[in-house]
Amino acid sequence: MAIQWFPGHMAKARRQVEEKLKLVDFVMELVDARAPFSSQNPMLQQVLQSKPKMIILMKKDLADKRETDKWIAYFQEKNSTAIAINVNDKSDIQKVIHHAKALGQEKMDKLMKKGIRPRASRAMIVGIPNVGKSTLINRLANKKAAKTGDRPGITKQQLWIKVKKDFELLDTPGILWPKFEDELVGLRLAALGTIKDQLLSLQDITVFVIKYFQEYYPTLLEERYEIDHGIDDIVEIFEAIGKKRGCLESGGSVNFDKVADVVIQDLRSGRLGAITLESVQ
Repeated sequence: MAIQWFPGHMAKARRQVEEKLKLVDFVMELVDARAPFSSQNPMLQQVLQSKPKMIILMKKDLADKRETDKWIAYFQEKNSTAIAINVNDKSDIQKVIHHAKALGQEKMDKLMKKGIRPRASRAMIVGIPNVGKSTLINRLANKKAAKTGDRPGITKQQLWIKVKKDFELLDTPGILWPKFEDELVGLRLAALGTIKDQLLSLQDITVFVIKYFQEYYPTLLEERYEIDHGIDDIVEIFEAIGKKRGCLESGGSVNFDKVADVVIQDLRSGRLGAITLESVQ
């Protein structure tokens, strides 16, 4: 897949992560529960290895719980704390705080053994664009501490945010990496809205989504758009969805761009159902 970029602010953000890592006790890495592996930034994994890490699978309410449980077990086997959350669930926010305090306590115990007065533990929060980082920070801080939005690239600088007396968070901009070596990674992230829609054809992304649903979630696709079970041709499926949802041009022909937009928005909002776009290998 010929998707390559490296905007200046992302290159700068990577350098800042490397520079500020020594100031924190542990890292909170946010991934999308619908594509946990694809939404991990491989460019940062080596950089983050030196710190204890908590992986937070965001948007669990939009993901397939069976797959989410498998991904949590996978990350735990890699010696990372892993939890799945819905940022609108207060009990999930408390779960984040509980695990963060436990990770930070290890560092506090070491300081106390050295005779150093304990302080609030410090964490760096990292993740790709549009994964829900700013919303989580605001929930943890119980105030509007970070800008939020439904498009990638809202956060442009690093900020320290206090979470009660429990710990301090260093916010960082969402960071993508220069090139997707695996075409499927690019398609998954594009489908979920991590990549700006202008960079890829929505029709191509929709074809990927429909084929994935045909293989793993066929009934969800059929039920949402009332598609006959026997239809498997992509063009026929586009036509069926377009007629059902009124994606028509003058003359009655189906507008495939409108169909693509409908399917992608239904996927991202969860109207297509709770799904996960990749499984643990």
